[in-house]
Amino acid sequence: MHDSSDTQPAPNPDPPEQALDRRVVVLVVPAVGTWAPPGRSPETWRLALAEDTYEVLASLDRVDVAVAVVGGDESSVADISALTWPGTAVYSVDPTRPVLDALSGVGPAAAAVAVSYDAPDLPGLLIGKLFRALSSADLAVCPAEDGSQVAIGVNFPVAPWVASAAPTFDTSLAELERLKPRRHAVAIGPGWHRLRSAGDIARLDPGLEGWDATRAVLRGA
Repeated sequence: MHDSSDTQPAPNPDPPEQALDRRVVVLVVPAVGTWAPPGRSPETWRLALAEDTYEVLASLDRVDVAVAVVGGDESSVADISALTWPGTAVYSVDPTRPVLDALSGVGPAAAAVAVSYDAPDLPGLLIGKLFRALSSADLAVCPAEDGSQVAIGVNFPVAPWVASAAPTFDTSLAELERLKPRRHAVAIGPGWHRLRSAGDIARLDPGLEGWDATRAVLRGA
C-alpha cells in the first residue's frame, strides 16, 4: 500500500510536441465492490484486485500511469489513491462512458490504454502489444475469456467512430467488428482473463509471482 495525496488529474506540463511520444495506461476501478469470494468482503476484494492490477501497470517501462474511479466520490477516490505511488493521478469518471472518460482524463498523449481493475495477474507485455497495435489501428483490445475486454487502447485524437461507439469492458468483439469502418480499424491482442466470479479464481496460477494483495485475501489474511 502506498501513500498518495493526488485526487484529481494532474495537469500535463508537456508541450504538444512532446505528447507525440507519451503513452499512458489507466486503471479503471468501480467505486464500490461488486462481488467477492465466499467469506470475503466485496470492498476488501475490490481494493486487493485494484492494488495488484495497478502494480502490474506501474512496473511498465516508458508509460505514465493513472487511475480512474467509476462514479467515485471524494472518499472512494481517496481509498484508491492510498494504493498508488506518489504522483499518480487518480480521478473520478462518469459511469455512462467509463472507458473513454478515463482515457480522456490523461492529458496530451499519443495513445492510452484503459485496463480493468480485475486482472491482478495480467502480464505487462500484453499492454505493450496493444500500444504496438495502435500504430495502425484506431482501437486495440485484449479480450477476456468470458467475452468481455480486459483492456482497451486508443490513439489520440480518438477516431470519430470510436467516440460514437463508446466501448466499455463489456463491449463484445462482435460489436466492435460490426462498428469498425475499415478492416484494420480494430486490433485484437492476445487474450487473458478477469476475476468476475468465484469460478474465475481457478485461473490464477499460485506459482506466478505478483498479485500479492489478492493472494492475501484468498488466504484470509
